[in-house]
Amino acid sequence: MPTAILTGQPVPGSSIESELRSLGFAVEYASGAADTETLLARVPAAERVAVVDARFVGHPHALRLGLTDPRFPLAAIPGAVTAQPDARRALTRAMAREHSATAGTAHGAAPVEPGAGDTDSLADRITAALDADGAEVHRPELGSLVAAVPADPQARNEARQAVAAVDDEAVRLKSAVKARDGFVTTFFISPYSRYIARWCARRGLTPNQVTTASLITALIAAGCAATGTRGGFVAAGVLLIASFVLDCTDGQLARYSLQYSTLGAWLDATFDRAKEYAYYAGLALGAARGGDDVWALALGAMVLQTCRHVVDFSFNEANHDAAANTSPTAALSDRLDSVGWTVWVRRMIVLPIGERWAMIAVLTAVATPRITFWALLIGCAFAATYTTAGRVLRSLTRKATRTDRAAKALADLADSGPLAEAAAKGFGKPARRLPGFTAPAVALLGGLAVVATAALTDFGGPWPLVVAVAYVLTSALAVARPLKGALDWLVPPFFRAAEYGTVLVLAAKADVNGALPAAFGLVAAVAYHHYDTVYRIRGGAGAPPAWLVRTIGGHEGRTLVITALAVLLTATQFKLALTVLAVAVALVVLVESIRFWVAAHKDGAPAVHDEGEPA
Repeated sequence: MPTAILTGQPVPGSSIESELRSLGFAVEYASGAADTETLLARVPAAERVAVVDARFVGHPHALRLGLTDPRFPLAAIPGAVTAQPDARRALTRAMAREHSATAGTAHGAAPVEPGAGDTDSLADRITAALDADGAEVHRPELGSLVAAVPADPQARNEARQAVAAVDDEAVRLKSAVKARDGFVTTFFISPYSRYIARWCARRGLTPNQVTTASLITALIAAGCAATGTRGGFVAAGVLLIASFVLDCTDGQLARYSLQYSTLGAWLDATFDRAKEYAYYAGLALGAARGGDDVWALALGAMVLQTCRHVVDFSFNEANHDAAANTSPTAALSDRLDSVGWTVWVRRMIVLPIGERWAMIAVLTAVATPRITFWALLIGCAFAATYTTAGRVLRSLTRKATRTDRAAKALADLADSGPLAEAAAKGFGKPARRLPGFTAPAVALLGGLAVVATAALTDFGGPWPLVVAVAYVLTSALAVARPLKGALDWLVPPFFRAAEYGTVLVLAAKADVNGALPAAFGLVAAVAYHHYDTVYRIRGGAGAPPAWLVRTIGGHEGRTLVITALAVLLTATQFKLALTVLAVAVALVVLVESIRFWVAAHKDGAPAVHDEGEPA
C-alpha cells in the first residue's frame, strides 16, 4: 500500500486525511523535516510514497492527478509531491538536502530562497530541491481544479470557496474524454460512454477487462456477419457499434481512474486491429455463404488499412524528436485548425476509426459485403492519399535534422531480414554517395516491380521469383545507410505494400478455392508482427528480438519464399503452403509477443497510455 506522510500542523475541519485514504494511501504524520526523513526511510522501497502538507486545500481529483498517475516516477502539485519506487532515491536525496538546509537555518545559516508562492510548505521545498537536482518532476495540468496551501485563514477560506465553485466530478468526467477525437466519437459516443466508464470504475472494473469485453463483442459481431443472413448482418452492425462504444470506454476508464499500464496500452492497440480484421473475415465468410467471393476485397482492405497505419507510425517516429521541426505546410494546417468547421471536415476525411466503423456497421446492416468493402477501399484510399500527400509536403518543406533514435526506429519498422542485412553491408560505402531520396525511391521501385510482375505474368512462371531476388537487393540498398533523409519514413510503408501486395496478387492468380483466405491469414499474422513492433517502440521497449525477425525471414525473405513457392508448387499446393506459413508465423510471433508483454507487465514496466488511432 502506498504511504502518504502528512507534514505540518493539521487544520481543523480539514478532510485531507480522509481524501488520501480514499485514494488508497496509508497516512502517517510527521512533525517536521527530521521526522519526515525518518518516516520516508521506513516506507518499503518497493512502495510509492507521498509527502503532503496537512494544510492542503483542493479538489480530490487534483490530488488524484498529482499522486496516483502511474506513468510518472516523480510528480507534484502545490502542497504535495510523490515518488514511485524507481524515483525513491531522488526523493530521499531531495529530502536530505531540505533537512540539511532546515537544520542549517536553525543554527544561524542563511535561509533557503523560497520559490514563487512559497508558504513554508515542506512538500513544495522538496519539489524545489528535486528541480535543483535536475530531476524530472511531472506537474499535471489542473485547469479549473484547485490545489493550494493557504498561508492564513483568509486565504484558506478563499481556497475553499474556489473548491466549492468547481464541480470536481464534472471536471473528472470531462478529462476522461480525449481532447482531440473524431466527429462520430465526439458527438455520438463520448456524451454517454464517459458515464459507462464511471459506472465501470465504481464497480472496480479495469480498463483491460473492458478492452477484453470489446474484443469479445467484436468477435461475436464477426460471427453474426459470417452467417450470411440479413438478420446476421443487422446484428453484426449493431454489435460492431457496441464494441466501439466499449473501445472508447476503456480509454475513458483509464483516464477517469488513472489506471494506465504498458500491458493495457498494448492490449488496447492490438485488440483494435484484431477486431477490425476479424470483422473483415466475418463479412467475407458471410458473403461466401451467399455465393459472392469477396476475399480479395477483404484482403485488399486489410492491406490498405495496415499500410495507412504504417505511414502514420513511420512519419511520427521520424519526426518524434526532430530538430527545427517546422514547415509552411504545418503552419497552414494550424491555421485551418483555428476555423471550427474545417477542423471537423479534416478529421472526418481521414476516416478515423469512429467514422470507419460507423460506415462499416451501417453498410453491413443495409447493403452487401461487396458494397461495404468497396466503400471501405475507396474511403481509405482517399484518406491515405490525403494524409500521405500532406506529410510528404511537410517533409519536403521543413528543415529538420533527424536523430539516430529516429533512424533506428525506422530501421526497426522496416523489418529487414538476414538477406537484406547481409546485402546492405556490401552496399554501405556506395550508398553514402547516392542522393538523399535514394532509399524511398528504390524501396518504391523494387516493391512495384515485384507486385507488378506477379500480377502481369501467369501463376507458376519464373519471373516473379527473378524479380523477388532483385527486390532483396533493392531492399538492402534502401536500408544500407541510416534512414535520416526527408522522405525516408516512406521506406517501411513501401516494404509493407510490396510484401502484402505480392501475397494478395499471387493468391488471386492461383485461382483456387481457399487461396485468398489462406493469404488473408498470412497477412494478418505478419501484420500482427509489424503492429507489435510499433507498440514495443512506442512503449520504449525497442524492437522485437533479432532472432524473431530472422526466424520469420524479414519482409524480403518472406516475399522471396512466397514467390518461390508459387513457382515450385501447383495452385492447390500453394494454398496449403500459405496456410502452413500463416500458422507458423502466427504461432511464433504470438508466443513471443505474449511472453514479452506479460513479462514486462510483471517486471513493472513503466506505465504508458497510448491514445492510438484517433477515434
